[in-house]
Amino acid sequence: MPGSTCRSYAAPATGSEELCAWRLDVEPGTEGVAHRVSREEVFLLLGGRLTVTLDGVTGDLAAGDALVVPAGSELRADNRTGEVATAWVTTSVGLRATMADGSSISPPWVR
Repeated sequence: MPGSTCRSYAAPATGSEELCAWRLDVEPGTEGVAHRVSREEVFLLLGGRLTVTLDGVTGDLAAGDALVVPAGSELRADNRTGEVATAWVTTSVGLRATMADGSSISPPWVR
């Protein structure tokens, strides 16, 4: 996703059979891209703030907040602040994200 950096910590490539976990850094002023996830995800915000829209409902996350994203939900995360937002993200192996245009991605750290 533009404006975001991911660093994988647990993935099939590193021996995990079921779970994937990564650090997500979202640059200041980043407008997220809405996408529908195929697997449940959990976000724990470690620092900064994110404005998230989950199935049309918008709210803010601050450091220490967690968000559970059910499988099949549409998610968008924006960083409307002047500082980097950092989150720990966990999901299961095989996650796919489907974009509004119907295209889909499966990041290397979930395969």
